[in-house]
Amino acid sequence: MATRDRLPPWHELQRLPNGREVLIRPIRPEDAGPIRAAFGLLQPEEVRQRFLHTMKELSPDAAERFTRINPKTEFALVAAEPLPPGEALVGAVARIVLDPDAHNAEFAILVSHYIAGMGLGRYLMTRIVKWARGKHVRHVYGDVLEHNLPMLQLAESLGFVRHQQQDAPGLVRVILDLSPTPLQAAS
Repeated sequence: MATRDRLPPWHELQRLPNGREVLIRPIRPEDAGPIRAAFGLLQPEEVRQRFLHTMKELSPDAAERFTRINPKTEFALVAAEPLPPGEALVGAVARIVLDPDAHNAEFAILVSHYIAGMGLGRYLMTRIVKWARGKHVRHVYGDVLEHNLPMLQLAESLGFVRHQQQDAPGLVRVILDLSPTPLQAAS
């Protein structure tokens, strides 16, 4: 493992308020097994808030799809134990996927209740938004269940604006406008 000063790009060691240290890093194909294994530790409501429906397990195909990303159109970070991929327990995942037009990108975040409330959701969101800015995305959006108040509050605190979904009762779309302001565009 690299030392704290010599971590690869997008890798960061973070000490949580409870004293635990996690490694924030890009998702790897080797994470499929640990993510599937940890899925059973999630509470049903955590799964529903992330996937918008209940699931008892994450299939091997779904785990493969989530961990083998296209680096041109997708980015995903995990918060994991500071162990090699494939051995580390993954406690949080944040992903963002470019729409076909490449002007918009959809995000999704899941932070396990074991490490919730420690600032990881906020930190992961800022990192995936940074990636989106680098891709010159205009809008980052996500669909959130209307009763998922922690996610809605986090999104609003980061500048996302709520939009009711007329065709999807119970869902709120949160959108962050990344379009440059006239002053930014002129510089």
